[in-house]
Amino acid sequence: MEFRFTEEQQMIRETAAGFFADRSTSAAVREAMATERGYDLSLWRQICEDLYLQAITLPESLGGMGLGYVELIAVMEQMGRHLVCAPYFSTVCQTVPALQLAAAEEQASPWLERILGGATATLGWIGQEAPGCDAVTATFQANEQGYCLSGDYQLVVDGHSAEILVLAGRTPGSIGREGISLFVVDAAAEGIKRYWTPTLDQTRHLGRIQLDRLELSVDACLGEAGQAGAVLEQVLQLATVALAAEQVGAAQQVQDLAVQYTNEREQFGRPIASFQAIKHKAADMMLRTEVARSACYYAACIADEAWQGGELAAELPEAAAIAKSYCSDACFRNAGEALQMHGGVGFTWEYDVHLYFKRAKASELMLGAASEHLESLAGLLLDNDQSAHSNQTKGAAA
Repeated sequence: MEFRFTEEQQMIRETAAGFFADRSTSAAVREAMATERGYDLSLWRQICEDLYLQAITLPESLGGMGLGYVELIAVMEQMGRHLVCAPYFSTVCQTVPALQLAAAEEQASPWLERILGGATATLGWIGQEAPGCDAVTATFQANEQGYCLSGDYQLVVDGHSAEILVLAGRTPGSIGREGISLFVVDAAAEGIKRYWTPTLDQTRHLGRIQLDRLELSVDACLGEAGQAGAVLEQVLQLATVALAAEQVGAAQQVQDLAVQYTNEREQFGRPIASFQAIKHKAADMMLRTEVARSACYYAACIADEAWQGGELAAELPEAAAIAKSYCSDACFRNAGEALQMHGGVGFTWEYDVHLYFKRAKASELMLGAASEHLESLAGLLLDNDQSAHSNQTKGAAA
């Protein structure tokens, strides 16, 4: 596949790159990450009002741009490159797909219109350490008023500050993707307790959400009750591709920071960038970044197919697993190499490399570590081989 941005996509990419280079500076990132909210409200308003980036994948009928995942990935790559502190991933890459894929347009429209207006949102599903739907431990029961939801949600991106919550729950006793529903609720509703959970990556804030018999109306359930397991898995796969794009941007930036530093740092009367060992490290970093970018862009095309209901939609699990496993490794290894090339000062607070190193490690584990995706990929490939073998056997018998 030959991938090439259209003029419109290139314009979106360049606009995002220029804006974030100007507004998400090292000083701005450090100031935002020190707050409990984790981002600057004025920056978020500019992202929504000036660039209108929250509207990329929303339909034109609601006032959105009506674009796809390739455009979204182009923006996410630049956000990762400039370590943008904003609730964009949680709002646009997690919650918007959940609302659009799980609910009918008339049910999702009021919430999507709030997001178009600049409201922040997030998706909560993790109750225990497990992949996909297996992580859902919150339970719900139907009653005369609607539903009663109880549970403890961990590691919710911007969970302590988001204005809209989409929460996964399952019927008691169900397992896997069975019995799962998605509920949307205003974060200001009574019965919701939220806490900021400080973590290794100070540039992306996570929260904890606790519910004890939260009463919800019938309209709060997105789609048919107990039938959202497959939707949740697809939403997580789409978010995984977006996260991989962010990792590509971070891998590129630490590479650039390392090359810049080694050209400035002198030893034995010449820049250390002229040493062969440093050249080899830089070349390896570039190779990893370019391969990661290729995997990510291919996954973006498949995600776009899935988003539009195209012929290649069934390939999304495989493409997402390939992109996330390789991009996680490329981002973390590049960040580690950048630290090595900086020497001792790379670990100090004054240099930004340590911030990217922490982001690389945190994002490596988010939405599944590389080993989990490789295991998932192996399962997909083995299933396909077994299916092909079964078809051949049936054909021979016929």
